Amino acid sequence: MTHCNRRKGFVLLPLSDSNGIVMTMKPYQLYSEHLKKRFGHRVHKISIDAGFGCPNRDGGRTGSGCLFCDPGGSGAVGIERQLSVSEQIEQGKEVMSRKYKAGQFMAYFQPFSNTLAPVSQLRTLYDEALAVDDIVGLAVGTRPDCVPADVLDLLGEYHQKTYFWLELGLQSSHDRTLEWLRRGHDFATFSRACKEAQARGLRVCVHVILGLPGESRADMLATAEILAELQVDGVKLHLLHILRHTPLGDLYVEDKIQLLGMDEYVELAVDVVERLHPATLIHRLTGDGPRDQLLAPLWSLKKWEVLNAIDAEFARRGSRQGDRYN
Repeated sequence: MTHCNRRKGFVLLPLSDSNGIVMTMKPYQLYSEHLKKRFGHRVHKISIDAGFGCPNRDGGRTGSGCLFCDPGGSGAVGIERQLSVSEQIEQGKEVMSRKYKAGQFMAYFQPFSNTLAPVSQLRTLYDEALAVDDIVGLAVGTRPDCVPADVLDLLGEYHQKTYFWLELGLQSSHDRTLEWLRRGHDFATFSRACKEAQARGLRVCVHVILGLPGESRADMLATAEILAELQVDGVKLHLLHILRHTPLGDLYVEDKIQLLGMDEYVELAVDVVERLHPATLIHRLTGDGPRDQLLAPLWSLKKWEVLNAIDAEFARRGSRQGDRYN
């Protein structure tokens, strides 16, 4: 069962508290540790750009896409899109094996909306990824308005035959923020997609941005509490960072956006994790843009310093994930 005791395919970590919640060395449920226990060793993600588009661009729902997304799509840095799916994976395997001595991998369909195609095409691409040696799982990133019933049924099939994650970009639970970001969908669309995915047994990881303009601390904590209520399987926290050649970058250059300082972000990240469901897996606690594209905040490039500061803040408070979960 999953860590929320709702679905098949989850292997519990060895230590649990009196309520059956997994306890780890960290004060939160770290996704990488879960993978180690699930597979017996580290498993590395290989990002794939399969050539998908986005319904929010090129004259689509808002015309020019989300404010924060760069022309190449989120997470597309370093991926050679002209290569086939299997060729991209083999290239990623070579890099990961050399750098980390990695032996097993997950194929991660990352940039743009990786469910925006007919089911037959999706099946061909996903099967090509899983056919590569040493691929032990599949993750598919997409938008909550790009998972119709037939696509969710297909993803449910992959959940049954491999280790599978569906990653949904939410960013905020507040419609006014989603409209300002030009997301092209509302929170109700996300909630419906999440629940329909869960009904099919899918593991769902939700992406959230902290520090969005116009949102107070209470607003951001409300998003965390909603995700806790939904009992999502995983969460990726991103700090708002500004990339060149984006509409958000233009607003920043015009001094129309204020960003969180590192100390503010660290405290906020801990506040959020304290409110999540105690068993939700934390896939990411911070984010950093490509060095050559990042405008601000430059402190985000010090990833390990930020992560260590988050751990130190948990220690200072004597708290852990779920302590403020209702």
